[in-house]
Amino acid sequence: MGNRVTRDDFEWVYTEQPHTQRRKEILAKYPEIKTLMGPDPHLKWIVSGMVFTQFLACYLVKDLPWKWIFFWAYAFGGCINHSLTLAIHDISHNVAFGNKQTKWNRWFAVFANLPVGIPYSASFKKYHIDHHRYLGGDSLDVDIPTDFEGWFFCTPLRKLLWLFLQPLFYSLRPLYVNPKAITRMEIFNAFVQFSIDLIIYYLWGLKPIIYLIAGTILCMGLHPISGHFIAEHYMFLKGYETYSYYGPLNWLTFNVGYHMEHHDFPSIPGCRLPMVKKIAAEYYDNLPQHQSWIRVLWDFVFDDTVGPYSRVKRRYKLAKEN
Repeated sequence: MGNRVTRDDFEWVYTEQPHTQRRKEILAKYPEIKTLMGPDPHLKWIVSGMVFTQFLACYLVKDLPWKWIFFWAYAFGGCINHSLTLAIHDISHNVAFGNKQTKWNRWFAVFANLPVGIPYSASFKKYHIDHHRYLGGDSLDVDIPTDFEGWFFCTPLRKLLWLFLQPLFYSLRPLYVNPKAITRMEIFNAFVQFSIDLIIYYLWGLKPIIYLIAGTILCMGLHPISGHFIAEHYMFLKGYETYSYYGPLNWLTFNVGYHMEHHDFPSIPGCRLPMVKKIAAEYYDNLPQHQSWIRVLWDFVFDDTVGPYSRVKRRYKLAKEN
């Protein structure tokens, strides 16, 4: 468990991200893909069902022993919460109500955030735009680990700890890498979130609050679904910075596994991304892809060539204008 990762820096490149050019080529050849863009009419109902399921779970767990609180948080509630964070990811691209109803999308993301227990949606939206626009951008794409993470988490045991602490790094890294002013929507997000948390505490006590927050932290850390965090952009093969996964866990994650397709067409909702792959199959079938998120986690921990440094980075000339 002591072998160190062989990488000591990120993979610096001096080319543009590949998604822009591939998008142009695919649209020129298959203009019908434009018809897939637009809101998903089912998303708001699916998300609402998940939110109210978690509220029901809060009532059901209020008298359980603590060991069962954490068990159900990891095995059930956290899976729903992780799925809701990926719904928020989709909503950040305005696919719940469409581009003409941006405020409705923002407010609905706050609603989807409620079972997560911690205000998240408004801040995610603020930074996720940069992840797409400046993929791999130094000091711009906060999805990329810091130099400290790459340097310190370099053995299997430390990488395992890093996976467990992912929620902490994802929440704190933007404040260090690319701090931005707090927005009015973030204040609204926090006010609504903590108000609902207080109501749940008043009605049913502390255990439901722990159930929600523990589920979020545990299932965004060392959990099979969390394999997508590593699978999406960590460089398992030199020269490839985005990977797709087409397995069954997409059913729980709003097709986030179709990540090549998502970065090529971020305005297409997750439910229609399989259609993108079907229409433009020759652009995706021969690209490297992951078969299992669990295998991704295993390889990340035990492969000496892979670690937090296994990311493609580039410098954008307009970085200071962002």
